[in-house]
Amino acid sequence: MRYALLIYTRPGSMDGLGEDERRAIYAEYVAVNDLPGRAGEAQLEPIETATTVRVQDGETLTTDGPFADTKEVFAGYFIFDVENLDSAIEIAQRIPAARMGGAVEVRPVVER
Repeated sequence: MRYALLIYTRPGSMDGLGEDERRAIYAEYVAVNDLPGRAGEAQLEPIETATTVRVQDGETLTTDGPFADTKEVFAGYFIFDVENLDSAIEIAQRIPAARMGGAVEVRPVVER
């Protein structure tokens, strides 16, 4: 079954880290990316680059930035084809954002 691992980071969570610490964290992301079963991934640009679209009364409205201020922001995702939810959770706990004030949401992907 395929699972999406949605990565939410806490803005500023890497502020104050030294270059070696940052490299070590990026290396952890690369290690997750290289795990068996990975079926896709993407890192998103910062929230400042987002555009939110709404349609009200047939009119399209756009605003710069995310929909709302939140403690965590959606930063990217992995998709893994693994045996079950427990396997997906094992991978999710390896993603640095999960221990750096963010979260990783694990959600099954609809198969079509």
